[in-house]
Amino acid sequence: MIPVAIREKKTPAVSWTDSRLVKECLAGKEEAWSGLIDKYKALIYSIPVRYGLPPDEAADVFQATCMELLIGLPDLREPRALPKWLMQVAHHKCYHWKRQQQRVVSRDAEPNLPEPEAPAVAENLVRQTQEEQMLREAMASLAPRCRRMIEMLFFEAPARPYRQVAAELGLAVGSIGFTRQKCIERLRRLLEEMGFQ
Repeated sequence: MIPVAIREKKTPAVSWTDSRLVKECLAGKEEAWSGLIDKYKALIYSIPVRYGLPPDEAADVFQATCMELLIGLPDLREPRALPKWLMQVAHHKCYHWKRQQQRVVSRDAEPNLPEPEAPAVAENLVRQTQEEQMLREAMASLAPRCRRMIEMLFFEAPARPYRQVAAELGLAVGSIGFTRQKCIERLRRLLEEMGFQ
């Protein structure tokens, strides 16, 4: 669950391409920075959550990753690499946090110990996080009614009964199944276009 402080109103810049976001951020546009953070906040925050960090520590990793983004964005050569770069930075922040929490072995007692290295991001974690980001972006591209219907039926626990969904969306109860199928098909097409397998 993303803390309330991280969940904020979406900016129009969220729908911009990464190339445009990076270009506008480097030009000092505040809207672009807000859009960039809005677009990737769930991706960034998902990494410390997967590491099992407590909410305060996860928020610290989020903040530190955003700070690295602010500092490192001018050096980013390929805007399409931004999501993976963010995952890598958040992963390293979590790794270092975990290391600080573990017991330290004295190097004086064991001078032949190899230097510790930060492990590469596990392929499974990277793939899963990328897929989740694709799903977030595809959901953001759906029409508001479709997005809300899918959220109510598949992302809320427990899923809402059709009667409640129909009342909130202003639809007839009998049309929910058909509308749901159309929305799912649209989401599937968007995911396929993004390369989701």
